Amino acid sequence: MMRSILHMAAPVVTMAMIATATVPAEAGAVRDQLAAQLSQRLFPLFDAVGEDARHMRTLRADPALSAALQARVARRAACADAPLCIAHAMLWTAEEAEALTRAAGTLGGMPAPDDGLAAQAGREVAGVNAIVRSYGLGDVPPYPDIDGAGAIDPREREARLRAAQWLAPLPRAGSVQAMDPSFDYALALLDGSDRTDAIGYEPRDGGANRAAMERARAIDWSRYRYSAMIVTGIGPEIEGMALSPVGKYHLRLAADRFARGEAPFIILTGGRAHPRATPFAEAAEMRQALIDRYGIPAEAIVIEPYARHTTTNLRNAARLLMMLRAPMNKDALIVCNPSQSASIESGDFVRRNTRELGYQPGTIGARLSPTELLFRPLPQSNRVDPRDPLDP
Repeated sequence: MMRSILHMAAPVVTMAMIATATVPAEAGAVRDQLAAQLSQRLFPLFDAVGEDARHMRTLRADPALSAALQARVARRAACADAPLCIAHAMLWTAEEAEALTRAAGTLGGMPAPDDGLAAQAGREVAGVNAIVRSYGLGDVPPYPDIDGAGAIDPREREARLRAAQWLAPLPRAGSVQAMDPSFDYALALLDGSDRTDAIGYEPRDGGANRAAMERARAIDWSRYRYSAMIVTGIGPEIEGMALSPVGKYHLRLAADRFARGEAPFIILTGGRAHPRATPFAEAAEMRQALIDRYGIPAEAIVIEPYARHTTTNLRNAARLLMMLRAPMNKDALIVCNPSQSASIESGDFVRRNTRELGYQPGTIGARLSPTELLFRPLPQSNRVDPRDPLDP
């Protein structure tokens, strides 16, 4: 019976409809809270375009982009109702991406990252492609042990592709669908794979961080030697384990150092990484341990529960320092085990940041001990990059 229902339902939303329809942004479109939050987190530029009809009109009036969008419509329509073909058709070619990023760079009145709107548009289009390839087409992601959809049955993959195909054109308030459905298609693939990790702890200045953020508004930073201690994550590899033995060592280091009164905050950084799809966010578990075991007050702790790599440990800690409004010319103190600390200081780590992030999240300063390094955040860290859709 279920098979016949699906068979009957399939023609209701066809690729021809996706190819030709203009999705209304006005009254009547549903506001999907999960999709809206995920869109804002992953695609802040094109999410803002979807919320403002003026920006949408500006983009669609661009001749080169208009031609590229028409080519994309034709490519999707040629797929008829074949899910795998549609997934390939949702990918942006280099020429199409260039037309979109160039047009987006001309938008006025939009908040821009330090490297401009065109660069941000390029990252977001590349993010769509990365999501479609990994969560739709089954390509191996950069870190296959913790990223991507994992090994799934071919029938389940087809079901996820079909669901994304049907969801992408359904009217959604605030969506950029009227320009191109690929962004909502990517969101649907993540939702269908239950990998909405990127919005698991939003807003970052609320929840467990609210007390610290409120305290930071009135802090006298000059009273402290360091703006914060940054405690990096080192997740367990055993299913069901919340904190690794080395992670517990990091907490003892942090508690001992905090007792000296030289930093007003401890930034704990570590997300849901090891093992794959663990329910434990390392930063949240470290926070509870600091409160329960060492009596550290909650208003002195800031969690960063997304990072899954040492590179993003520091990038995301830099973002939180900026959210705290800490002085950018004041040192923070990285506290971690000697091996990880040496790695952070190495040339290999500089090259890894350049390769994976495209910049350095901060300046590594003097070494104070085998477990302590100075660090100053850089504004590049605020660039949103959905090529890593679990931690953009």
